[in-house]
Amino acid sequence: MQLSEKIWSNENLVKTLKDGGVVVMPTDTIYGIVGLAQNEPTVNRIYKIRKRNPQKPCVILIGDISELEKFSIILSEEQKNKLKEYWFTPSEGGVRPTSIILDCSDDRFLYLHRGARSLAFRLPLLQGLRNLLIKTGPLIAPSANLEALPLSKTIFEAKEYFGNSVDLYIDGGKLVGQASKVIELYQDGSASILRE
Repeated sequence: MQLSEKIWSNENLVKTLKDGGVVVMPTDTIYGIVGLAQNEPTVNRIYKIRKRNPQKPCVILIGDISELEKFSIILSEEQKNKLKEYWFTPSEGGVRPTSIILDCSDDRFLYLHRGARSLAFRLPLLQGLRNLLIKTGPLIAPSANLEALPLSKTIFEAKEYFGNSVDLYIDGGKLVGQASKVIELYQDGSASILRE
């Protein structure tokens, strides 16, 4: 995906997110409808706007692996080694964006894990997006479409879904990326692939 790294350095974008706003913007895969993961009203607002199934947790984008601790997640050495492999080691054809599901039994995050007692995280490879995440903190980032309807490939398609119900749209042109790979990672370092 050829996105200008500058797209995420927009000061208005940073301010809107830090103030608890909801934004449609390009992620490292497709357009997402994003907001602060640690702001429960923002998270609930995204579920409502998107008409998302209340039982389904959302992927959380993080700017650094250390941010997992904000969600009471303590990694085993085996998990740390696996995460390096999934998030930092290029394979043939580059690194595919990969969301990792980790156990999260802390009831403070019930509004995020929705009773599943696990959360999915992704550390984007794109430096511009990572810089944004360092400034704002972790963001939930479900795809920018209404539940069970086609993904938004352009900002215009996203506006047809959401209109004035979000606070800011960031146009990254036409995006034809694919959703991330999804892997569940266990304490012993073993893993199950849930979506290729």
